[in-house]
Amino acid sequence: MTTSATHAAGLPAAPSAKPKLDHKPGPVTAIVFIGLLAAGLLFTGYSLTRDVTEAGAVATTWVPYLLLGVALLIALGFEFVNGFHDTANAVATVIYTHSLPPNVAVVWSGFFNFLGVLVSSGAVAFGIISLLPVELILQVGSGAGFAMVFALLIAAILWNLGTWWLGLPASSSHTLIGSIIGVGVANALMHGRDGTSGVDWAQATKVGYSLLLSPLVGFGCAALLLVVLRALVKKRELYEEPKGQTPPPWWIRGLLVLTCTGVSFAHGSNDGQKGMGLIMLILVGTVPMAYALNRAMPVEQTVQFTAMAQVTQHSLSGNAVLVVPADARKVLSDYVRTKAYTPEVVPALAEMAGNIGAQVQAHGSLAKVPAAAVANVRNDMYLTSEAIRLLDKSGEGKLDAQSKANLKAFKSGIDDATKFIPLWVKVAVAIALGLGTMVGWKRIVVTVGEKIGKTHLTYAQGASAELVAMLTIGAADIYGLPVSTTHVLSSGVAGTMAANRSGLQWSTIRNLLMAWVLTMPAAIVLSGSLYWLFTQLF
Repeated sequence: MTTSATHAAGLPAAPSAKPKLDHKPGPVTAIVFIGLLAAGLLFTGYSLTRDVTEAGAVATTWVPYLLLGVALLIALGFEFVNGFHDTANAVATVIYTHSLPPNVAVVWSGFFNFLGVLVSSGAVAFGIISLLPVELILQVGSGAGFAMVFALLIAAILWNLGTWWLGLPASSSHTLIGSIIGVGVANALMHGRDGTSGVDWAQATKVGYSLLLSPLVGFGCAALLLVVLRALVKKRELYEEPKGQTPPPWWIRGLLVLTCTGVSFAHGSNDGQKGMGLIMLILVGTVPMAYALNRAMPVEQTVQFTAMAQVTQHSLSGNAVLVVPADARKVLSDYVRTKAYTPEVVPALAEMAGNIGAQVQAHGSLAKVPAAAVANVRNDMYLTSEAIRLLDKSGEGKLDAQSKANLKAFKSGIDDATKFIPLWVKVAVAIALGLGTMVGWKRIVVTVGEKIGKTHLTYAQGASAELVAMLTIGAADIYGLPVSTTHVLSSGVAGTMAANRSGLQWSTIRNLLMAWVLTMPAAIVLSGSLYWLFTQLF
């Protein structure tokens, strides 16, 4: 019976199952929000000032610190936008199944995003950075370095805001990686090289596969899980739409809240690392004396590192042709940039290992390396680590098993010294991402909850999509791969609609696919153009 027929018969209309999304937060919520935002900014400022002071930095000009402040605000702004753009996907199912009220859901999700960031490993953070051209990473404190950071962050924010305004759940991961590629291509073209030489395409391909496969995994696995649930769990109410505004039975509600919690936590642990990596890049470039080297590394570990550097130098010298390169740094820099192996690479690695070990040993610990020498030591370490990674991957150099093992151990020590994330950086990103989930979420929630399928989301569909998203993102975090929460969850909802034979709203699907296809090239063009513009200004 249609609604008009129901009215004509004098029967009461069935209550709408659509959630009420227009409830405004109270003044207490606003006060807590502003208080947390202010506390995060104050804690960030205090921690930054303390670290720089303890490092013994002497300010000769305030310009780098001003640029640092602006860059940090933009980086945290990216994470804030990422919060309300991506995490809306985590709360859509609990909101549209009435498992949690909308305002409670976004606060709950924000809290577990916060926790996810705090316990993240950092592997994704440095995986993102490795996409950048090595020559730009080695000069992040220069004008070109600032241009790079500002271009890729502003491009990512602009595209995220544009797709959010249109209610399209596009991928923040795609956007950021496209922005990084755009900077690399523009940098290569501006220096008269082929644009393809400006990016580590092997790493970009690895990341690209994870972003391409994750929505297919979301669609297929969510659909399959729903089919399995139907075969094994014969609870009729699990496969029905919500009745009006009534919450589901407690066990269904618990399952949906659990999956929402898992997706929020996994999103924080994966996406939060992207902001961490960019912030560390900014800190290394502007205040290297405090953040280029891990000053908290214990003295005992430093002693082991210097010993391993000497062992590595001797073992490589035994494998290499006795040709001492005129400039070991240039040999390794050319190798990392061109990926073309020459007989000088192994002798250059041996010389750099000896130089790094001697520099660290002369000062006793990383914390005692003079401010004037920190940037050079860190750049030598980074260049050597990248060269070892390429040599190991290519299999060139004809090294014996012991030399390979020494190189691997030496690289691990270098990474411990250079690839670290201070606690305050994690806290700042966690607050930005967590608070971001609490504003602007409605547009994407409506798209996921109402515009993908032709019928209202059932409890089983919501749980299947969320569970697959939670496990996929969690697995990607373990392997250090950036994936898109948006793609996995949205495609998971579409998969459950297809498996349920509910029908898909193809106009929405086309818009989503268009946004997903255009995100990467649009971000590349936008960030590349901004990079060229900013290099003219700095």
